[in-house]
Amino acid sequence: MNGSVRVGQVVGVPLRMHWSVPLLVGLFAYGLDRQGLPVWTPGRSDAVYAVGGVVGAALLMGSLLLHETAHAATALRKKISVQDVTLWALGGTTRMGRPPTAAAAFAVAVSGPLISLVIGGIALGAGIGLHGLSGWAVPSVVLAWLGWANLFLGVFNLLPAVPLDGGRVVQAVLWWRTGDRERADLAASRGGQIMGLLFVAAGWISVLRGAPGGLWIVFIGLFIMIVAGAERRRAALHRALRGLRVGEAMTGPVATGADWLTVQRFIDEVAVHSRYSALPLLDFEGRPSGIVQLRRLATVPAAGRETLRVREVATPLSQCAVAAPDDLLTEALDKLSLRTGARILVVDSGHLVGIVTGKDISRLMQRETLGGKESA
Repeated sequence: MNGSVRVGQVVGVPLRMHWSVPLLVGLFAYGLDRQGLPVWTPGRSDAVYAVGGVVGAALLMGSLLLHETAHAATALRKKISVQDVTLWALGGTTRMGRPPTAAAAFAVAVSGPLISLVIGGIALGAGIGLHGLSGWAVPSVVLAWLGWANLFLGVFNLLPAVPLDGGRVVQAVLWWRTGDRERADLAASRGGQIMGLLFVAAGWISVLRGAPGGLWIVFIGLFIMIVAGAERRRAALHRALRGLRVGEAMTGPVATGADWLTVQRFIDEVAVHSRYSALPLLDFEGRPSGIVQLRRLATVPAAGRETLRVREVATPLSQCAVAAPDDLLTEALDKLSLRTGARILVVDSGHLVGIVTGKDISRLMQRETLGGKESA
């Protein structure tokens, strides 16, 4: 996710934090410090309220992390690749590959909300248990607040709207009932768009009635609509390309460059003669080693272009989307991300034999559409 930085790892996968997380923690801490604790436990000092607010906000973010960690851990147990876990203003997101079965998809989807509900129940029970103890009023309120927040988080995430976990549950159930993953994805994403629209409408009604907090509901609704719309388009694409192989979409031979060249030599001998915005690189043995964006070369200071090798400013092969000619095209497309870019390097027996870009996919879909019309 843009605007996020790596801060560690959980269950062996990178943990990233978006810039909005400190802002979210500050808002929760301020709400507890200035509004919640003074009302529920009057008569304490400002320092006590401040500490309680910070601790409560930190515990809530910790529970959000456990929610996403449950998704990641379950996915890994089901042999699903996990790219990273990112915390941000709306909670968190876990980027992973597509589940191989409906049962795996269901298990991954429900794991997060279940953890939130368990944390909510434990925290609420602990808060109630401490309520009667002298001197424990503030901790009991913080725990009760944390419990209700997690219960709300668990229930909210179970709403049947992609990309919420409840939407993923609907996808899994429909996939299991119909046996058609793409059909299930289309139906669930359509439901997400409808749910997002309802959120937007409810938020605007709240705003018009004088509740500015409704803007937050509008924002959530718009987010759900955008993501659900993107998933619906992806499901339609997968449906159209179902059964096709990477070799049917790739373009070859591929224009390449040597990765051992200096940046200046690469610019003079390769880049200025290329009509592409990115070029795959080959090592001394003729094997692919990565891909370089030509605009990245322009950012290299002139003083360093004579000594810096082009492979040092390229995206290494380990971070590129790579597929074999016989791989399913839909599975290869799932490897694409912001980090890999919109290109798939096609490698056969260690040698680069082709490349798949957005234009190749568009051309293939047009061909399939024409073929469908002819057969009809």
